[in-house]
Amino acid sequence: MGLPELWFVIIAILWTGFFVLEGFDFGVGMLHRFVGRTGRERRVAINTVGPFWDGNEVWLIVGGAAIFAAFPDWYASWFSAAYLAVVLLLVALIARGVSFEFRGKVDRHDWRRLWSGTLMTGSLVAPLVLGIALGDLVAGLPIDADGEFTGTFWDLFTPFGLWTGVTLVVLCLVNGGTFLGIRTTDALRTQAHRAARWFGWVSFVVVTVYAVWILVISDHGWTPVVLLAVCPAALAVSIWAVHAARDGTAFVLSATAMACAVAGLFAALYPEVLVSSTDAAYSLTVTNAASADYALTVMSVVALIFMPLVLAYQAWTYVVFRHRLST
Repeated sequence: MGLPELWFVIIAILWTGFFVLEGFDFGVGMLHRFVGRTGRERRVAINTVGPFWDGNEVWLIVGGAAIFAAFPDWYASWFSAAYLAVVLLLVALIARGVSFEFRGKVDRHDWRRLWSGTLMTGSLVAPLVLGIALGDLVAGLPIDADGEFTGTFWDLFTPFGLWTGVTLVVLCLVNGGTFLGIRTTDALRTQAHRAARWFGWVSFVVVTVYAVWILVISDHGWTPVVLLAVCPAALAVSIWAVHAARDGTAFVLSATAMACAVAGLFAALYPEVLVSSTDAAYSLTVTNAASADYALTVMSVVALIFMPLVLAYQAWTYVVFRHRLST
């Protein structure tokens, strides 16, 4: 494995880690008004992700920065094509972050309802937009020989890209439900179990279609087949674990499904990093889109030093805030 291949794997890990960690944040944001029947229950649901959500978003920043540094041509073509979508994503993330801070500032029902709606909308739009963008990598975008995007904003809405967005949204809902199951008690936990079961079956169907679709449209080896086969299987067992009130098992399995869905996409994409729907010869690959070896070497040294520190710190955060919250 050369340095370009190594950094493709690292980028895949960063994006997978983002969706595994931020996925339950998005899910709780979308679910909190439905699982919480009272204002206090909704506040507790939001508090379950309070110590984590901003730290989890760092994975997205690092994932985008890694593409910029390791594969500048990939970054230029993909982010230029999705410029308006990136603006929409940033608005959703900003609105979502503001809602966490503002919702409890004023003790009025209409005020809390406004910011709850903002939180739900931002938590829905962000994974949907990111899913569409990731799906487009495999489905292909109109890219010419110079790596320039030659399409319009509407060309971003490929059928597979849209399905990928829907897939990540429903997986986030399952992750949010199972996470609330391990972090809450009493009626709120019961409602979280109900949401996790219902969205678990929906996501099982959606993910199965997603797995078959991605294998049909991509040139792949055994790795994506295995990852994408594990995804619906993990969801099925997770639904059983929710029925059995085995909250830890349910959450681990739903997170595994999310990880396999994202990792399977990157595995199916390799060795391309952005498929051209104009001509396969114009596709960007790990080889022709990579930075020079010197830049990749420096990046590798930095990653070797700092990634273990970041992982250790974030793991410690989850240990500190591992206890259930009650109303």
